[in-house]
Amino acid sequence: MNKTIYRFAALAPLLLSLLSGQAASANTSDAAFDEWLKTFRQEALVGGIAPTTLDTALEGVSPIPRILELDRRQPEGTITFDQYIDRVISDARIAQGRRMLTENADILAQVSQRFGVQPRFIVALWGIETSYGNFTGGFPVISALATLAYDGRRSDYFRRELINALKIIDQGHIAASEMQGSWAGAMGQSQFMPSSFISYAYDYDGDGRKDIWSTRSDVFASAANFLSSLGWRDDITWGRRVRLPDGFDLALADLKIAKPLSEWQALGVRRADGGDLPTRDLQASLVRPGRNSGPVYLAYANYRTIMKWNRSFYFATAVGILSDRIAGR
Repeated sequence: MNKTIYRFAALAPLLLSLLSGQAASANTSDAAFDEWLKTFRQEALVGGIAPTTLDTALEGVSPIPRILELDRRQPEGTITFDQYIDRVISDARIAQGRRMLTENADILAQVSQRFGVQPRFIVALWGIETSYGNFTGGFPVISALATLAYDGRRSDYFRRELINALKIIDQGHIAASEMQGSWAGAMGQSQFMPSSFISYAYDYDGDGRKDIWSTRSDVFASAANFLSSLGWRDDITWGRRVRLPDGFDLALADLKIAKPLSEWQALGVRRADGGDLPTRDLQASLVRPGRNSGPVYLAYANYRTIMKWNRSFYFATAVGILSDRIAGR
């Protein structure tokens, strides 16, 4: 007998035992998920979701291991702020943002007039979230949310999001089979979580559907409605990069600490080019997205509103910078 074959034959019982154990584990896991899904279905029924919607939306739903991997690898824990900015604010994205601002000028002006949000910020959010609608995510939203709800790390949150996603389907805004999104369940060109969709999605074209997947007017109006509803101001910008004096107390770089610009000026904070801060006495906070290194910014009220969209200093700062670049600033 060939020695390789012999070794395999000798190990065969052990391998079969291990494989059987893995299969049993997988079957146990599948059975546990099926039981969880059964319980969830009853909860959804009590919550008012139609049985036909549940039959369609939950058919074939199973956990997606890749989603759990991505959930544990958030950008702020894996790359620096400078690396993040280099990735999301490329020359190509800036150029395309300027084209999109021009191409959609009429509808953006209308949306801006209605909601009080400057067009450049709507376009910047659109650009960073989905590269102007080109990359909206390829995960089935229902399976993604079910995976995260079952996982246990943030199960209550994702369970609620799953219920909301089913409500969206139940209301006829999109079919379950077409509800694609990110690994975390964010959907459409604006990447709304289902709860954000329920609260802020807007049917701008009046066709009865809040279509953040393929109707640009709905995408823009939904983004603007979100920002406006949470306190956006169209008379100010988001913030600006600044320079700190030698010996500055970096403990003051905290979004929880707000001071008038005149006080920051008195403390030696200056524009990035060394010039004085604006004389308009807005409340502002110092933020340092890279924590212990990298640039420092003075963030205004609109920055805080962007943080309600995505609670990431990387993201909020990138939106502000891209909006400036799109506007040629």
